Amino acid sequence: MNLIDVIGPIMIGPSSSHTAGAVRLGLLATAILGETPKKAQIFLHGSFAETYKGHGTDMALLAGLMGWLTDDVRIPNAPEIAAETGMEFSFEPIDLGEMTHPNTVYFKIEAADGKKCEIIGSSIGGGQVQITQIDGFPVEITGRLPALLVPHKDVPGVIALVSSKLAAAGINIASMRVFRTDKGGTAFMVIECDQNIQGVLLNEIEALEPVITVKFIASVL
Repeated sequence: MNLIDVIGPIMIGPSSSHTAGAVRLGLLATAILGETPKKAQIFLHGSFAETYKGHGTDMALLAGLMGWLTDDVRIPNAPEIAAETGMEFSFEPIDLGEMTHPNTVYFKIEAADGKKCEIIGSSIGGGQVQITQIDGFPVEITGRLPALLVPHKDVPGVIALVSSKLAAAGINIASMRVFRTDKGGTAFMVIECDQNIQGVLLNEIEALEPVITVKFIASVL
């Protein structure tokens, strides 16, 4: 446990779960897309849907999508600034089921070049967050550490290929999880690391035959 776990994040209020956590969910969503979205359909589940205006969840999610941090003084004006930059956005309630955390958001976001991504994530308390789904694939991304997101062919040896590249570059793996929906199809590797990863190494990993693409996700905590 660290000091942030005890007193919460440095933030623009009013709520660590509904405001700071929402900013971080937006930050992670933009990192996963790879750039600031030009279009964002934002679906809110549970208490997010019930109290999002009163707790500033709407402005916080937009702030995160624009790359702002939890203590950015512009957060209360995020909807106006997002509109001024040309971002198209909407908020709608959604029911993701009883087993879904009450502070959950479902993003459908699109970049200027037409690249799209669907992301589900939850604010789980004290500003801590977890991304649980990307484009229909179950994942676990917390934003506590720098991470690699590696969609790849579900074939033997991919984990060894990727981890050997990281080891050769002196990158220490803190955790690794692999998720898939069907045997032999596409799988998602999520690797949390102790260090940031530079572009040259990302290109080397992406060049591996079984790897589809690589995304680096910076820590948001």
